[in-house]
Amino acid sequence: MQRRRVLTALLTSAALLLAGCAGGDDTPAGSPPSASAGPAYPVSVGDLTLAQRPERIVSLSPTATEMLFAIGAGPQVTAVDDQSTFPAGAPRTDLSGFKPNAEAIARKNPDLVVLSDDLNKIVDQLRTLKIPVFLTPSARDLDQTYGEIEQLGTLTGHPAEATALTGRMRADIDRIAASVPKRTKPMTYYYELDPTLYTVTSKTFVGSLLGRLGLKSVADAADPDGSKGGYPQLSPEALVKANPELILLADTKCCKQSPATVKARTGWSSITAVTSGKVIALDDDIASRWGPRVVDLLRSVADGMS
Repeated sequence: MQRRRVLTALLTSAALLLAGCAGGDDTPAGSPPSASAGPAYPVSVGDLTLAQRPERIVSLSPTATEMLFAIGAGPQVTAVDDQSTFPAGAPRTDLSGFKPNAEAIARKNPDLVVLSDDLNKIVDQLRTLKIPVFLTPSARDLDQTYGEIEQLGTLTGHPAEATALTGRMRADIDRIAASVPKRTKPMTYYYELDPTLYTVTSKTFVGSLLGRLGLKSVADAADPDGSKGGYPQLSPEALVKANPELILLADTKCCKQSPATVKARTGWSSITAVTSGKVIALDDDIASRWGPRVVDLLRSVADGMS
């Protein structure tokens, strides 16, 4: 799914949806925000202007799907791509975000299409068909995530809900970060994208999230100048030598990896993370998206650190 995107630019350039993030302590993930009257149209974001509120939205990005539902625009979403697995009620179709087909998309009669990539020059194709298109590329940091959520709020008529969502996310992330015991030096981690040992550095989106918890990637030395995009492949020998204190598995669904399979790998039983029981199985989907459920990702990691 977004596995390849996470490996190349992240959590895409393959990873960390939906129905909501985990709102404060009393708000479970997936809880829809209250509706608002919305703004008067037309509205503009960048070079896109919508004359009226879109009522037939097609999302070809799992992260955008999660954002749309989390801000209360779910009823306006009429079709999503085959990888949009969250929320469960999202109208999944056989549309592909990786091999987008303009004719297939047009048959859904959308008044707004949301994409994360301009693959096959799909943006120009859709604009030729007079279909409004909005790009929400893989985020580089949390500020870009917040920005995309609020831009979608503006376009869909849910600006107040979008602002409320980003506010909850900020507060939740601050609380999770504050709950982690302070250390004299960063705790080291290895974040596994797949069993061939592709991973992330501290300079990626995921790395910036984990940095909020005082974590540092053991892969930083494998891509010091960023020439590998922040997604180097480690050798088994280098990984064992790096001896991470924490192992995070973002390949539990795709590749059936688990604390048990990690421990069974040659030489890995002596790694500090393994001997101390700090091998954390993550949800692949949450780990490969950059929307509201990054809160859930951070909470899972923080719980596993204790």
